[in-house]
Amino acid sequence: MTEEPERPVRPRTQHIQKFTNETWQARTGKPLPDHMVLLLWSLIVSLFPMGGLFGALLAGPMAIKLGRKKSLLVNNIFVVAAALLFGFSHKAGSFEMIMLGRLLMGVSAGVSMNVQPMYLGESAPSELRGAVAMTSAIFTALGIVMGQVVGLRELMGGPQVWSLLLASCLVPGVLQLVSLPLLPESPRYLLIDCGDTEACLAALQLLRGTQDVAEEMEEMEEERAACQGRQARRPWELFQDRGLRRQMTSLVVLGSAMELCGNDSVYAYASSVFREAGVPEEKIQYAIIGTGSCELFATFVSCVVIERVGRKVLLVGGYSLMTCWASIFTAALCLKSSFPWMPYLAMSCVFAFILSFGIGPGEWV
Repeated sequence: MTEEPERPVRPRTQHIQKFTNETWQARTGKPLPDHMVLLLWSLIVSLFPMGGLFGALLAGPMAIKLGRKKSLLVNNIFVVAAALLFGFSHKAGSFEMIMLGRLLMGVSAGVSMNVQPMYLGESAPSELRGAVAMTSAIFTALGIVMGQVVGLRELMGGPQVWSLLLASCLVPGVLQLVSLPLLPESPRYLLIDCGDTEACLAALQLLRGTQDVAEEMEEMEEERAACQGRQARRPWELFQDRGLRRQMTSLVVLGSAMELCGNDSVYAYASSVFREAGVPEEKIQYAIIGTGSCELFATFVSCVVIERVGRKVLLVGGYSLMTCWASIFTAALCLKSSFPWMPYLAMSCVFAFILSFGIGPGEWV
């Protein structure tokens, strides 16, 4: 018989699985079988990307009808609702509240990851558009690191406060609700979608800090004239247009490649790699923070050089390096029983892979 590969189990995972089992036992008087605990945990995990799909589909209509700024503000309703569900789930003895909270957080992520880059890109000057749009990726990487740090056993990763850790998503939601109203709406949305020239001019002047925005206004007026009389198309209609087929194919390939490149799998199994490399069990959580820090550092580097080097160079270079590190990583795992230093090589490849992802594919704009 072959031995089943060990799956990494984080402390917070153990706490939630234990809570699920205890809740079920309190209701029925019988504990859940292990396979049912795993099934419910898998459902909790999968509800987030499922919500992300709904949020991504919702983002377009929201951005058009409400505007970019209002869409982001309304989106915080999902965050606040999810935080309340997370925070009171333990006292209420309801793992269903965690499931619903995960679904709502997924919807929020799907909306924000689509509307936020749109808002930033349309509000930034053309020479800084790439770097400004990448701030979304920077704060995403920063959120990963902060989650890893706050989730340490010594902080909020303990058995008594894990529900508060889940509810900590309320903090950025409240910060956005307080700060975003101070910023103007996207000038492009105000002019092209709403036809409000005065509001567009005021927003541009506020964003640029100068009254001289005639050149940008002229560019947007030309874009507005080009868009007049055109109706929104369905996705399959875009592929039927030969003039747009190349661009649409590029978008689909780039987006799919980023999701299927294996970065999430490397994150998921990093703890197992570190364990096999001899990292003490109690120190693995600190090594995991290093993976998030690598992506954050790479994102900063990419933000600095993107306008000088270009998007294509970063994408091709990033994927090429990822292919190299993934090949070495696979070889190291296959030869780990033959050479004692192979686990260390595999651990190094984890960091190198994440760095390469952060420099190029993770920040495609």
